[in-house]
Parts: sequence; C-alpha cells; structure tokens
Amino acid sequence: MAFEKITEQSSRYRHLEKMSIGELLQSINNEDNTVPAAVALAIPQIEKLVDAAADKMLMGGRMFYIGAGTSGRLGIVDASECPPTYGVPPGLVIGIIAGGEKAITTPVEYAEDDRDQGWKDLEAYQVSNKDVVIGIAASGTTPYVIGALEESRKRGIVTGSISCNPDSPVSKAAEFPIEVVVGPEFVTGSTRMKSGTAQKLVLNMISTSIMIQLGRVEDNKMVNMQLTNEKLVDRGAKMLMERINISDYEQAKVLLMKYGSVKKAADSFVK
Repeated sequence: MAFEKITEQSSRYRHLEKMSIGELLQSINNEDNTVPAAVALAIPQIEKLVDAAADKMLMGGRMFYIGAGTSGRLGIVDASECPPTYGVPPGLVIGIIAGGEKAITTPVEYAEDDRDQGWKDLEAYQVSNKDVVIGIAASGTTPYVIGALEESRKRGIVTGSISCNPDSPVSKAAEFPIEVVVGPEFVTGSTRMKSGTAQKLVLNMISTSIMIQLGRVEDNKMVNMQLTNEKLVDRGAKMLMERINISDYEQAKVLLMKYGSVKKAADSFVK
C-alpha cells in the first residue's frame, strides 16, 4: 500500500479565486486555528525528543536542524535566534538547508532529492554521537533529510524528526519522530501554511525548552540575551532593576552595558 500524504490532499475549500478578501482571510484563519490542537496531540513525542536532546547538550553536544525548502528555512530561523535570545555560542544550534545558503532565499532545483548530500553537509560540521540531528520535512518524504537521519542513526547520533504526515518515511528514519497532522492545506499542497506553522510552533517548543534546561532562563526572563539594539538594552535594564531591586534606571543601564548581560550584571552586584 502506497504511503498517503495528507499534506497533498485537496483543500476543503473550492474556487478560492471567487472568494472575497474577507472570505479568504477568515477561511485561512479558520484553518490556522486547528494547528495548536494538532501540536498538543504531539506533546508526548516532543517531550521525548527534548529530553534526549537536552541530555546531549548538557554534556557539551550541539543540535542540528536539517531540512529543505520551507522546512529548512524554519530550522535556520530557529537556530539563528538562539544566540541573541539566550546568549549561547552561534555554533550550539545549527540550521542546514538543502542547496546551501543560496536556498535560504532562492529555490535550488532538485537539492532536496539528493539522498547523500544531507549527510555530507552534516559531516562538514564534524557531527558526532555527542550531537543531536533533527530532520524537518512537512511531507515526511524528503530524500535529503531521510538520508541524513539514516546515516546519523547508523553512527549512534540521537535523531529526531518533525513531519505533518503519519507514519512517514522520515519518522521511520528517526529515533524520536514528531508527527503533527494538520490535514489538507487551504491552498492544496501549500505546506508553507498550516504545516509550516506547526513546524515553527514545535521548533519554538524544542529550542525554548532546551534553553531553559541549559540554564539560559531565570524565573521567566532571558537573562543571557545579547544587547544588540536599544530595545534589548532597555528591556535588559528594566529586568536588572527588578532583579537587584534598584529604582535607578541609568545605574542599571550602566551596569548592564559594563557586564554585557543581565545575569552577569546581577551577579556582580550581589558580590
């Protein structure tokens, strides 16, 4: 029996070109509202992957996201946000996309169909069994991702996957598969929509939970965030005022800029 892609099934809506703008927006929103419930059903799967990944990273390992097209771009976005948000080194969470950097903005023909290239791209980072590799593929059938997971698993590397079809090939290739079945897309086959939203939600959950496990959050604050613009400096100064119980904003700002993070500034003040 052939594998059935729910992500490719026909939209529940017909003749989209005849809808008013209001009808289009409301219909898209109606579909989007179904995504969080689908993610909720996958929380037990997400928990298993986060638990395994956090263990590896607490022991000094790295986390890799690998995907193609929209899935690859979402992985790169999540990875790139970890250093400024949590103050971790840029090489701790790494996003890899089929076709390389060019594919971030421009489709690279047939890159996702190369079953061997995914592993080669991981090897460029000297990936090892200290690390974690998470394959992202809405359809669950991307050869680039499947090949990378299979080779990783052969070498004892912890593997996870995020897909939007049940019992997909990419799930079979991963030790810790996550399946968020969101159903047919509003525009048939346009997996950048509900599937992409589901993947982004899951990536947020994975990276945020792991960063908390790594001690990069205290209470509910990003105490290690990088001070890369005035908004973040202002946020950091106010966080520091609350943390060390002072009312002088300028004093807090001076301390913050001197030490470079809320955590370091607060620790210095206590000492």
